[in-house]
Amino acid sequence: MRILIVGPSWVGDMVMAQTLFQCLKQRHPECAIDVLAPEWSRPILERMPEVRQALSFPLGHGVLDIATRRRIGKSLAGQYDQAILLPNSLKSALVPFFAGIPRRTGWRGEMRYGLLNDLRVLDKQRYPLMIERFMALAYEPGAEIAKPYPRPSLQIDPASREQALGKFALALDRPVLALCPGAEFGEAKRWPAEYYAKVAELKIRAGWQVWIFGSKNDQPGGEEIRQRLIPGLREEVSNLAGATSLAEAIDLLSCSTAVVSNDSGLMHVAAALNRPLVAVYGSTSSQFTPPLADRVEIVRLGLECSPCFERTCRFGHYDCLRELKPRAVLEALDRLVGDPVEVGE
Repeated sequence: MRILIVGPSWVGDMVMAQTLFQCLKQRHPECAIDVLAPEWSRPILERMPEVRQALSFPLGHGVLDIATRRRIGKSLAGQYDQAILLPNSLKSALVPFFAGIPRRTGWRGEMRYGLLNDLRVLDKQRYPLMIERFMALAYEPGAEIAKPYPRPSLQIDPASREQALGKFALALDRPVLALCPGAEFGEAKRWPAEYYAKVAELKIRAGWQVWIFGSKNDQPGGEEIRQRLIPGLREEVSNLAGATSLAEAIDLLSCSTAVVSNDSGLMHVAAALNRPLVAVYGSTSSQFTPPLADRVEIVRLGLECSPCFERTCRFGHYDCLRELKPRAVLEALDRLVGDPVEVGE
């Protein structure tokens, strides 16, 4: 059985999609799974043993370009028995349709009648989690999803990891606290830089080193965290945001002793690497896309106005994050990895 997955467009969603791949392999051990997705996702897919190959999709998020979608579809004709679509957009259904894949499976959305011939109607009450909505597509309509649910698990090549450590002159002579202070979604997901700096300070004083991860857009925020530390402590922080490729970030995150992250794609990567993880939530909720790992502490205030799922705070105060003080995160870290320290507000 040959299956083409049309993958999602966000890092966290791609990590969570591994639960679908695991379900398909459980049900059809001999199936071959290829994933059509943006090129940036290749390092994630290459670390999923269930995936045979990642197929690079050249169009950016939101671009229609029917001619290119038709060309890609025609190039895949005759290669697959089933396509499973994770995005709910009409655009995502075009390549499998043009490829003439016999069974085209996905949730109803954006008038995809005719493009999909295995069209499912989503019951959000039955499938409250995103991974449940992904995994259900591996089963016949209405079937129960087998429990316990699988969890994403990215596989690391030791040689690749050593290469990344060498490239950035990083050593593992002390515990590593990884900080992921960015969030592409918006400011309402970003815990304040001064709070990250306080956590970094206390862990450095306890003998740790700090690595900061993120995209190029997160580099200034990472530098702000570093600059908030006094000389002598500042030198124990490596701001890797914007310097690493996604592949290098994944490999280096696998070296961390513990991770503190906003609700972001890297949060899901850290969970899939089974790193002890403190996940900081502000405007969003862990009820839909929680980090899927054993050693996770979720820290949030649960104010009356949250979760609002807004990119910016409609009241302008960001209290769901600003009132969430470093003490809560440090105490969560202590529960995960020990090494208690005295914490001021």
